[in-house]
Amino acid sequence: MREALSTSLSRLGVALVGVIVLSACSSDEAPVVETGQVGRQTVVERVEAPASVVAAATATVTSPANGTVARVVVRDGQRVRRGATLFVVDSPETEQRLTQAEQAAAGAPAAIELPQVSTGASAQQAAAAATRAFDQAREAARQIADRQLRQQALQQVAAAEAQLAAAQAQAQSTVDQINGSVASLEQTLASFTQAQQAQAQVAVRSARRDVAGLRVRAPIAGRVVFGASTGTGGGNDLSGIVDQLPSSIAGQAESLLGGGGGGGAGSGSSAGIVSAGSPVSDGDPILTITDTSELSLRAEVDETDVLLVRKGVKADVELDAVPGARYRAVVRNVDLSPSTSSRGGVTYVVRLQLGGGTLADGSPAPSPRPGMSAVASLRVLTSDDAVAVPAASVFRDGERDAVWVVRDNVAEKQLVTLGAQGEEYLEVVDGVTEGQTIVVRGADQVVEGEELP
Repeated sequence: MREALSTSLSRLGVALVGVIVLSACSSDEAPVVETGQVGRQTVVERVEAPASVVAAATATVTSPANGTVARVVVRDGQRVRRGATLFVVDSPETEQRLTQAEQAAAGAPAAIELPQVSTGASAQQAAAAATRAFDQAREAARQIADRQLRQQALQQVAAAEAQLAAAQAQAQSTVDQINGSVASLEQTLASFTQAQQAQAQVAVRSARRDVAGLRVRAPIAGRVVFGASTGTGGGNDLSGIVDQLPSSIAGQAESLLGGGGGGGAGSGSSAGIVSAGSPVSDGDPILTITDTSELSLRAEVDETDVLLVRKGVKADVELDAVPGARYRAVVRNVDLSPSTSSRGGVTYVVRLQLGGGTLADGSPAPSPRPGMSAVASLRVLTSDDAVAVPAASVFRDGERDAVWVVRDNVAEKQLVTLGAQGEEYLEVVDGVTEGQTIVVRGADQVVEGEELP
């Protein structure tokens, strides 16, 4: 919903003056037409949006495992720093997993070395003996007197020696193939062994983290509230309805809500304060930490106005809980994704940094609490020392805006282009100039060419 407000420029102090009552009949219902001069104003256009106060951060702390609470270190309502110990859980199940993981890591197999195949010393000795025998055979063949027979004998010795050499090469090739297969198998077994050892170490580190996590620490700094917060942060929790019900059924309704009647908006409720010996299950909410070091606003701006809102726009904020007080705020971000309002329209979430406030008497206003309802009035457009006319003087003429300009006591329609649109005054960027006389009241009673006294 767009609201508007204009504030007078005190430096100039020029307002629409010389108001003349042009038509006043004796009848009480007679229309009144007034004129005045176009002046200058500081015009502020505003967009109003429902909002709620949001904490800097909120974290729900849960039980890390099944077991019992061994020790509670903090108190309900206590302020804690990030990393401070909150409570300790005794979990035999978690500690047993660590023991089993360490035992599995200690029993992980080591790398296996497979033996290599060799031709052996006997084969080498046989080869040396064969070489000596071939040498002796060649020497004997050279002693043969017949040249042809000698040549044949030497050829036979060479052929036999070549056959032996081929057999030896084949044997060595077979041995090399066997040793290559053995090496490949050894590498594969080593990879499996290393993977098994790595998995065992990962399991040990994970189990150690789980055991260390039994000492639960604060994920953020803030104030501790035992139990999980069930407040909606916007004053819409069902417990607030109980106070509005007839006394005859209020008790039954409070029972159905788990005794949550009477809770204020955003105050939340607690599931109970745990103590040493309390049984807990993995994931059970134990406490909530709320960081109120910096408060912000979550406003819902209608789609028709959101394009006017940008980062850095200032806003005035009113809280339902502090009537008459006014707080300062600045837009930090406008969400890109739309949401649906309670009335079914399309809205966009605008997040504002919330500053201090003052009461009606000028004294400092109290600090808000997360979840409080508010209305943010965003100053989306400000025009200083602008040519301005009263909002009542502008009317629609088809698709354009217009005013009645009075020239020589005759009303003439003048189309205008508007800029910043306040509640009382509208900026005119084109169409009229300062000092011109226009109809400022009863514009809907005037017709083109009408003579005004």
